[in-house]
Amino acid sequence: MVGLNADAVRGPLRRAVATAQNGLEVIRLGGLETEVDPSPFKVVDREPMYRLRRYFADENEGVSKPPVVLVPPMMVSADVYDVTTENGAAGILRDMGLDPWVIDFGSPDSEEGGWSRTLADHVVAISEVIDKVHEHTGRDVHLGGYSQGGMFCYQAAAYRGGRNLASLITFGAPVDTLAALPLGIPAGVATRGAEFLADHVFTRLAVSGWMARTGFQLLDPAKTVRSRLDFLRQLHDREALLPREPQRRFLALDGWVAWSGPAVAELLKQFVVHNRMMTGGFVIKDRLLTLSDLTVPVLAFVGEVDDIGQPLAVRGIRRAAPRAEVYESTLRAGHFGLVVGSTATAQTWPTTGEWIRWREGMGERPSAVHEMTYDEHLDSESGVSVSNRIIHTAASIAEVGVGVGRGLAAAATGAVRGTREISSEAVRTLPRLARLGQMQPHSTVSLGRLLAEQGRKSPAGECFLFDDRVHTYQAVNVRIDNVVKGLIASGVRPSARIGVLMETRPSALAAVAALSRIGAIAVLLPPGSDLEGALAVMDVDTVIADPENLKSATLVAANVLVLGGGDARQLDIPGGSDVIDLEAIDPDSVRLPAWFTPNPGRARELAVVLFTATDRGLEPRFVTNHRWALSAFGTATAAALGAGDTVYCLAPLHHSAGLLVSVGGALAGGSRIALSRGLDPTRFASEVSRYGVTVISYTWAMMQGILDEENLDLD
Repeated sequence: MVGLNADAVRGPLRRAVATAQNGLEVIRLGGLETEVDPSPFKVVDREPMYRLRRYFADENEGVSKPPVVLVPPMMVSADVYDVTTENGAAGILRDMGLDPWVIDFGSPDSEEGGWSRTLADHVVAISEVIDKVHEHTGRDVHLGGYSQGGMFCYQAAAYRGGRNLASLITFGAPVDTLAALPLGIPAGVATRGAEFLADHVFTRLAVSGWMARTGFQLLDPAKTVRSRLDFLRQLHDREALLPREPQRRFLALDGWVAWSGPAVAELLKQFVVHNRMMTGGFVIKDRLLTLSDLTVPVLAFVGEVDDIGQPLAVRGIRRAAPRAEVYESTLRAGHFGLVVGSTATAQTWPTTGEWIRWREGMGERPSAVHEMTYDEHLDSESGVSVSNRIIHTAASIAEVGVGVGRGLAAAATGAVRGTREISSEAVRTLPRLARLGQMQPHSTVSLGRLLAEQGRKSPAGECFLFDDRVHTYQAVNVRIDNVVKGLIASGVRPSARIGVLMETRPSALAAVAALSRIGAIAVLLPPGSDLEGALAVMDVDTVIADPENLKSATLVAANVLVLGGGDARQLDIPGGSDVIDLEAIDPDSVRLPAWFTPNPGRARELAVVLFTATDRGLEPRFVTNHRWALSAFGTATAAALGAGDTVYCLAPLHHSAGLLVSVGGALAGGSRIALSRGLDPTRFASEVSRYGVTVISYTWAMMQGILDEENLDLD
């Protein structure tokens, strides 16, 4: 008879019981009870957009320590900076003699108005927090952010011009988003996909917390499966699981919050589709901003195996902010490993504390920090090498298979690249050429109609930029419609020839478009020229003028309509002149007549009259709607203009290069129009950078003076 070994039975039995007990606890509570408390904090300020936490507030009150404000991404809980007191950012920074603060945006699904939050709301909230912390502590603030929170930090610093900021610290925050995309997605595919999602999905749908969690787990499914299997294999050993349980629970359950649809759509549109962190010209609350003006010192943490904030994308800040001191600290970590886990505890947060102490003159520069360089790279590079990927994951065979597959895919891609590029251009240009080919003399086409079409396609799209402000298609069309009502109330009718004597400004564009929308003809008069002769040739008795040209207009025209000048303008109206202030007419009080049909202009009809200076004086040049459309669509096609372009218009609107080429081409291509007040090298350099200009439209030798400028500062 074989004897039964009690120890051989007792061990597996204990293991099975422990597994069952721990498993039941996980099922009931979502995880194991660790008896580890988070760091103490006080909510110093509550606003609809955020709650401002100050950690260890009691011991920091009245003590002057360098303040550091940490910003979470939209999709991650603010607790990412305090998973445990011993291992979290708040506790480690406090032990290094710093004053940690954290912005808690909450979750949109539990905050009033949360689902309507925009990206700009987050950036403005961060700017407000900087002011409040600076006021409370009397010291400049070190601003840090993880992933998308780091992008917010860059944007907030640009929004406030670096005021009251001691340094910026980012963790896996991409800047050149198209340089290296997750999973090796081609930039062309990513931009088209992001644009579709921004225009058609996130305008109707928000992202819940579980969707965010699932999406990020799917970015690295092998690691997700491996971590869950490791957890199950050790479920019997409670002591082995407890040290990592707060981190596991945070990433698997508690650490995710919802995204508001408008904020995600704006993020995709500005920083993926148009990559405006790199090009400049991103918009926050109707203000045009660029990172190129930043002078705040920057420390960017780079994860060698980060597939979300890939090294090349993160290092884009070196090129985007050439005036700033930019440093980096490279860690062998993935995206979450930069801020949560053993690597973050041992390297990220101690290095962050040492950086702040160095910038405050309280210590030496950290050994893990060095100046960042940015080298030009091939489109196929990402900064995450194949060897790093293979070493970082246990599934080495699968990784090698993926590498071979990518190699074959790259070869196939190279073979068809020419065909794909031709097809891509065809998709962009053929509709424009087809529209021109189908145009008949009776076809309806005009400047006013094209503006209305673009407004219907993308009401929130950016139409034109002027004086650091952005004007959307919706706002522009509303302004045009209001001007239309004022013009009709002042007696303007279809086919009437109306002079326009205005400097390059938004109101000038609105005046020309409003005349087009009525069906009248805009006679564009160059300021300072022989106005009386030009008006006599064209038989014009009514002129639309801005306040600067009001006096000149009253000297030569029987009727003058004043438009533009802003809210604080003062009109110097000569006595005895017939002047109507269009801005004083209430558009709501004007009833449109039955004969009014918006945008009635046909291809064969006269659209505008331009003047050319000759030896004999100003000679008129007649431009039909067909001629204007030919220039507009022809320019858009020849220059391959698209929604990602910003066309800088150096020529004045009364010049053919301004109205036909710059404005017309940009409208036909769906591009942004950047209007300039005039030719000045300093203004040119500043606006080209700030607006994110991709195309410059000029005439003859206009650029010569700019190119000859010795102190021209173009990065």
